[in-house]
Amino acid sequence: MVRERDRQDDSEVEEVKVQALSDLVRALARADWDTAETLVAELGRSGWVGGLQVIGAAFTLAVNRHFAPGTTPTDVAAWVSSTRARYADGDSLPGLEMEGLIRAALGEPELVDNIPAETMLAAEVFVLGQLLQEKKLTPAELDEFVAEAEEVAAEYM
Repeated sequence: MVRERDRQDDSEVEEVKVQALSDLVRALARADWDTAETLVAELGRSGWVGGLQVIGAAFTLAVNRHFAPGTTPTDVAAWVSSTRARYADGDSLPGLEMEGLIRAALGEPELVDNIPAETMLAAEVFVLGQLLQEKKLTPAELDEFVAEAEEVAAEYM
């Protein structure tokens, strides 16, 4: 009985985290930085259990929808460079890591082998936000995107 209750409690906590991660993806798409910052802090306090899978799934989906088949490393570098240039502190963003993560999502997974998890998560969240903002999804499209990301992530949790 106690073990069953513990499993149920763990399941409920996991659902709350997945919801917070889904809310984070939605906040990034809307450029709602206050909400995104609050959710990142909340997730940081409770641990990112499952977070890497949900963010990673959303990141990979967004990258593959944005970059066409045949995208070259030069194309990725140009996108990262122009994205970083739009921000006053853009030079502090990890450009090579961003490029590596995008290229990994496009089929070169070995490029992430030496990227620290914290850098990876921060870069994925930033790139994901940029790609979603560029896409300008309707609320219904965003709901479909989030549902697909949750579904893909669930396969790895």
